[in-house]
Amino acid sequence: MNSKLLELATRHGALQARIDEQRRTLARHTQPLQAAFAKGDAVVDGVDWLKQHPGVVGALVAVAAILRPKRVWRWGRRGFLAWQGWQAIRKKLQISG
Repeated sequence: MNSKLLELATRHGALQARIDEQRRTLARHTQPLQAAFAKGDAVVDGVDWLKQHPGVVGALVAVAAILRPKRVWRWGRRGFLAWQGWQAIRKKLQISG
């Protein structure tokens, strides 16, 4: 192998190692953003679901109009607490699984 090709191969290997290190560093630095992006994705998924199921939104508005606001507020809190509990359970199962 001539010296020019050997020099290029050596330089190529060094650059490849440098690129790999930069990728690992970038991945380490962006890790805290992954949770924020995951939450943003969940919001977007929820909005998409609501867009695909407008009947559900209409039914919820109709139920809220029929029921008394006090009762709607109480059931809304219960639903929110149930949702938070479900999210906590899912999070624990994902970590341990």
